[in-house]
Amino acid sequence: MKVDLNCDMGEGFGPWKMGDDEAMLSIVTSANVACGWHAGDPNIMVRSAEVAKKNGVSIGAHPSFGDLWGFGRRVIRGDSMETIERMIAYQIGAMQACAALAGHKVTHVKAHGALGNVTNDEEDFALALGRAIKGVDPSLVMVVMPTLPTERVAEKLGLPMAREVFADRTYDDSGNLTSRKKQGSVLHDAGFASERMLRWVREKTIVTVNGKRIPVEIDTICVHGDEPTAVAMARTVRAKLESAGIVIAPFAKP
Repeated sequence: MKVDLNCDMGEGFGPWKMGDDEAMLSIVTSANVACGWHAGDPNIMVRSAEVAKKNGVSIGAHPSFGDLWGFGRRVIRGDSMETIERMIAYQIGAMQACAALAGHKVTHVKAHGALGNVTNDEEDFALALGRAIKGVDPSLVMVVMPTLPTERVAEKLGLPMAREVFADRTYDDSGNLTSRKKQGSVLHDAGFASERMLRWVREKTIVTVNGKRIPVEIDTICVHGDEPTAVAMARTVRAKLESAGIVIAPFAKP
């Protein structure tokens, strides 16, 4: 069995640092780099691509709503789907340019925060995301949540996809993540999270907070880089999976 381990990163801004990206890039096999709209800036984006290339880590664009103040975790409505599509394409292009300066290449796209949540709840947002990816480069992998609109849109548009589950988040019965506003929605116990990931990968199933079992395909596991426990979480998850004979490798070669 094989699975990718990914992390959302590059989420500092100017002199302000968020997470230990260099440590994470020694553990994960794919990195989703903030594109400046919820966090990140050109210096951080280029540096992230440089370190990722050095470590053989694939990189992806991590676009969001234009929400630096709220770290991309506020749903911003009022724009047309055409505008949303252009907003996403703009961020993908910025990441491609910064990667090129580092001699690296963007292989995938994963929506961040509130944008990611709404694309997994509402088909029109998922289509805007998918059209943006396909319009920029149809060979880019669309990171999707299994059974939700993003997976259906990737299939509809003929985009390559990577189905993702989260090591450090809980799920509701819809198959989407539980709200961060709910207590216990973010997991910090690396041992518990790693045992859970091993079961899910082996059984091809996610289990919700209410015990509902949802059959899924799993191509990649995410650990959020902005959490204080991120490095320990990623290291423990990787060690647990590898000790069970599961190969950790990028879903798209850098």
